[in-house]
Amino acid sequence: QVQLEESGGGLVQTGGSLRLSCVASGGTLSGYDLGWFRQAPGKEREYVGIINWITGNTYYPDSAKGRFTISRDNAKTTVFLQMNSLQPEDTAVYYCGARRSGSREYNYWGQGTQVTVSS
Repeated sequence: QVQLEESGGGLVQTGGSLRLSCVASGGTLSGYDLGWFRQAPGKEREYVGIINWITGNTYYPDSAKGRFTISRDNAKTTVFLQMNSLQPEDTAVYYCGARRSGSREYNYWGQGTQVTVSS
């Protein structure tokens, strides 16, 4: 069973950057997609980046393209989210999720890390 643990959140000023990390344990990630999601108060959870562990292919929503970069370190079974040009609307709890490639649902989640962007 995949276990995920996020870190790297914090308080940053508008225009600043943060790098989130998600360490995966509990088995091989071969055959999985890893994704970063966020949820702001009163809003639904949305994805901000997905990476296929084997191919390294990445996917972003329009809101994240050009500002957020998802990457992985295979040896450390860690997935990163580099966030640049942060805006107050990026304030949210950021979660790392995993699903078997081809599945619709993410079955494994971390506990989340808070990102707050001050104006």
